[in-house]
Amino acid sequence: MKSSAMKKTNHAIRLREGALATPTDLPATATRDIAAALNVLLADVFSLYLKTKSFHWHMSGPHFRDYHLLLDEQADQIFAMTDPIAERVRKLGEITVRSIGQIARTQRILDNDAVYVEPSDMLAELRDDNRALAASLREVHGVCDDNHDVGTTSLIEVWIDETERRTWFLFESARRGDSSGH
Repeated sequence: MKSSAMKKTNHAIRLREGALATPTDLPATATRDIAAALNVLLADVFSLYLKTKSFHWHMSGPHFRDYHLLLDEQADQIFAMTDPIAERVRKLGEITVRSIGQIARTQRILDNDAVYVEPSDMLAELRDDNRALAASLREVHGVCDDNHDVGTTSLIEVWIDETERRTWFLFESARRGDSSGH
């Protein structure tokens, strides 16, 4: 009987802490480190999504239609990353972000609450944010690779390519006939 009671207590503790009994051959230290890196990445992805969508909503000027459509397409692509990131954390038996507040405390991509932002500044800011996201993706890839998490690294490789493509499109869209685009 004592054993049954202990099992129930341990089960209750795990439920309260949110732990999953997800089977994985990765060690607990690996799942913890990978989940921590992915949760920071997830906060950044949500932040970049909302900023991209905000700039999409507030776009103006002679290139309105092209930029509006570009940012809408990019926002959709960024948002599409959120569920696989969060689900990957859960597949590892860990807990992922739970609220906007947690995202705000964790994000590294800065918000832009300005009432008006020039379209060229929007594109430049998003270009830089996507470039920073690509660097973060590479860092997380390294954590996953060090821990032999091929499932996560394969997802990240696709997201790096998508992020570099967004960076390239934003760079080219913001160019004004010079060769630097800065």
